[in-house]
Amino acid sequence: MIDMTMDLRESRKQFIIDLESKNRSKATVIAYGKDIEQLVDYLDKTKGKTTPSAVTKEDIDGFMSSLRDKGFTNKSISRKTNSTKTFFKFLRNSNVINEDPALLVAHPKFETKPPRILTKLEYRALRDACRHDKRTSAIVELLLQTGIRIGELASLRISDITFSKDDAIHGSLHVTAENGTERDIPLNRAVQGALKDYLEVRGSINSESLFVTKTGNPLLIRNIRTAIDRYFRLAGIDNAKVNDLRHTFIAHHLRRGTSLVVVSRLTGHKRLATTEKYLQYIDRVDDEKIELDEL
Repeated sequence: MIDMTMDLRESRKQFIIDLESKNRSKATVIAYGKDIEQLVDYLDKTKGKTTPSAVTKEDIDGFMSSLRDKGFTNKSISRKTNSTKTFFKFLRNSNVINEDPALLVAHPKFETKPPRILTKLEYRALRDACRHDKRTSAIVELLLQTGIRIGELASLRISDITFSKDDAIHGSLHVTAENGTERDIPLNRAVQGALKDYLEVRGSINSESLFVTKTGNPLLIRNIRTAIDRYFRLAGIDNAKVNDLRHTFIAHHLRRGTSLVVVSRLTGHKRLATTEKYLQYIDRVDDEKIELDEL
């Protein structure tokens, strides 16, 4: 039972508990928590308001305006607007407040950049750049040819991999998303080969984590980003990020006719509409046929 007299800081704590109970991803919970903490600090220090019922639409507009003055982009402000709306909707549904002050707060307009899709020449250059780094090479192959998220990759265990046997073409990868949902993704020969090469140099390190440091600690997301960003630079690929490997996986599969439902399932999209958005970009994919063992 939620205490109707709790202040904004306690309300924020209850909001986070509610998000966690709904199995929202860790990244989402952290982002929402920081956004609302920033809002609460503003309301307290600038407006002298510490209770949810005292907050008005004008107060929230003032917070968004202060962010703009600090140099936040419209995209960032839009995200914080979404966090704020979700927070006050939670308070309204919990009967902590009678009216939702964020209901009519408008999102700022901003232009969404199209996803960066690597060309065949680019992802071959990336592979070539990291071919002597067996760990990074295996990471690149997994991201490029399974479409998994970097957070999902960082949490992989050795037991999540099943290599193909006998004459079977595909092995499989068991992936657990941050929200707890699970899915299995086929592993083609290229990925399996890269993983086997990595496991040979990984040796018998006593850790269940698939990707580890030389001392046996799990490889962190920031370490993965840093490594791949380095090889993007070495490969001469400009303006590319780790998540572009996921974009490339989706676009190439849609280009060659893989069904939306299958691609959505493989990538773990919650909504088919998320996958559909990529259809407008597939004309940017190389016309040359992509062999299965390449992508």
